Amino acid sequence: MMEMPPLQFAQTNGIRMGYYEAGPKTDAPPLVLCHGWPEMAFSWRHQIKALSAAGIRVIAPDQRGYGATDRPEPVEAYDMEHLTGDLVGLLDHLEIDKAIFVGHDWGGFIVWQMPLRHIDRVAGVVGVNTPHYDRLPIDPIELFRQRFGDSMYIVQFQDPAREPDRIFGSRVEQTFDAFMRKPLPRKDDAPAAPATAGVGASAKTNLAFPQMIAAYDAKFDPRTPILSSEEKQVFVDAFTRTGFTGGINWYRNFSRNWQRSEGLDHTVRVPALMIMAENDAVLPPSAADGMEKIVPDLEKYLVRDSGHWTQQEKPDEVSAKLIEWRRKRFG
Repeated sequence: MMEMPPLQFAQTNGIRMGYYEAGPKTDAPPLVLCHGWPEMAFSWRHQIKALSAAGIRVIAPDQRGYGATDRPEPVEAYDMEHLTGDLVGLLDHLEIDKAIFVGHDWGGFIVWQMPLRHIDRVAGVVGVNTPHYDRLPIDPIELFRQRFGDSMYIVQFQDPAREPDRIFGSRVEQTFDAFMRKPLPRKDDAPAAPATAGVGASAKTNLAFPQMIAAYDAKFDPRTPILSSEEKQVFVDAFTRTGFTGGINWYRNFSRNWQRSEGLDHTVRVPALMIMAENDAVLPPSAADGMEKIVPDLEKYLVRDSGHWTQQEKPDEVSAKLIEWRRKRFG
């Protein structure tokens, strides 16, 4: 793919995982870059290039269900135990003791869980847009339903008939045309609504993403695309081949993950960086308010004039911050 290192494979946690690696193998601790939905390791192409050029070892996997990595059939195969276990197995394969885990969007949820479940393998954590929060008092799907209604995309993703999967899968180019754009300038400075399970969008925000994609026509979209036509084609080709079910299955484990996390200490006891995006409607900076209570060694950094796809919208700024923080905290 465009400017990516060679694709390699690791047997980890019962699956074959595709990953990309760059930078000196002697550098430690390396950064493991974890993508979100609907993304893949290619989403980190700018950081892979910049960090490795700065002498930092970087590893970016296609995670379970995505790209070159296996897509098991059972929904339960995508729970947090599996997703974090995959990363431990990747470190084992590469004979790495500890790493700094960097996660965007859903990848952020995973990397904040790594020091809770596998503290001996974690040197540090960086969340990009995705905050860390304590265990909720009720099932998050019920909370999403109460706040946003049944049309909210995460609630829709629970559909056992997999209708959202079919909507996205039959409109792959439309999906990336619609999602991978910069947000329009804000019309007001109204404060963001309180975050719900890391989702800080207002209840008025249209989060019925499957229906939005079904009705979408790029000709009428005034927003600026983030991807070049060649970059967009990489995503379109990959998801045309794999479909969207693997990634959506991560969402289908929200309730399972919540149930199985009872009694888990949610305090993050490693150095941490929270990179926030000023104009992310779903994961706004306000979603990270109060993180310090359970992430005591935390630095926050705000990327201005960026929407949700921060490492692709503002690649130079994100890369520079990762390099600066890594050198400051780990030499």
